[in-house]
Amino acid sequence: MVELIRVGLYYAGYEVLIATSGPEGLRMAQEAAPDLIVLDWMLPGLDGLSLCSRLRQASAAPILMLTARDALADRVRGLEAGADDYLVKPFHFEELLARIRARLRRREADTRSLVFADLRLDLDLHEAERNGRRITLTATELRLLSFLLRHPRQVLTKETILAAVWGYDFGGDANIVEQYVRALRQKLGPPPLIQTVRLVGYVLREKL
Repeated sequence: MVELIRVGLYYAGYEVLIATSGPEGLRMAQEAAPDLIVLDWMLPGLDGLSLCSRLRQASAAPILMLTARDALADRVRGLEAGADDYLVKPFHFEELLARIRARLRRREADTRSLVFADLRLDLDLHEAERNGRRITLTATELRLLSFLLRHPRQVLTKETILAAVWGYDFGGDANIVEQYVRALRQKLGPPPLIQTVRLVGYVLREKL
């Protein structure tokens, strides 16, 4: 079933990453920062309900529970754990795809203005504001800051940022991430919100 879903979503234009256990799913979600998570309940190592709760604490990505547990009490528990939607097996792939598209559209509509701490980013005006000061951004700076704001407090590797902002086929110097982070820090001013995690990457969070 996992492979059928992966192939179907691939041909629908989505990149799909697969985790076969709860701990692997948690690690993958933290590293890859997905736009949406399809989550089963019955997972080894860490069940889907517990994983859902932990993911919700660290990510704003929509979570769609896809499980054979169809009792009303189970649906309520899934939604209360942080799931945004709940689809019971057996299911039609067309409905799964429609629900995924609807959740992604809703997320996009809700995030034309992104806010974290005292920083606000307006995606339509292509500018940020901090402490009443307007900050003009280049197109690449906008994409980078937008990606960080959509994944606050998540440690993102340089490779993840590079793929999300510049694309998987980027053939330039990977140090470009460091250059743009430095430029953003200068524009945003103190105290710094974009922090370096040594030997890993970067994280958007308030200064500890």
